[in-house]
Amino acid sequence: MSFVELSHTADVRIRVRAPTLDVLFSDAFSALMQTIFGTDRRGGMTRELQLEAADTETLLMDFLSEVLFISEVDGLVFASATVVTDGKSLTAVLDGESFDRSRHSGGTEVKGISYSGLAVTRDENGYMLDILFDV
Repeated sequence: MSFVELSHTADVRIRVRAPTLDVLFSDAFSALMQTIFGTDRRGGMTRELQLEAADTETLLMDFLSEVLFISEVDGLVFASATVVTDGKSLTAVLDGESFDRSRHSGGTEVKGISYSGLAVTRDENGYMLDILFDV
């Protein structure tokens, strides 16, 4: 995982660096899950997602928002995601487990993913993402 939490006055601001878009999306997913549930997350139950969007930023927003929705509605905590994307379509296999209050309550509630400050950039080292989680 290649993400760090940056200083922000009210929300959780994350910066992700990755060599490919697949890894960028997967690491953004990991940052979201770690923010909400901490690091004690295991696999065993899988979910598959397929999404399409007009651009990379919208696809990323849709992906993370869908993960957040599934997690909240179905009571699932995901440990990992295998993501394949071209920036406009995405297939992801999420691996996780049922929420366990004794292990998963140490994080911060994320209410949504913000478009504010959202930026995906590319340079000679790969991709970088700045994103805000509304808490």
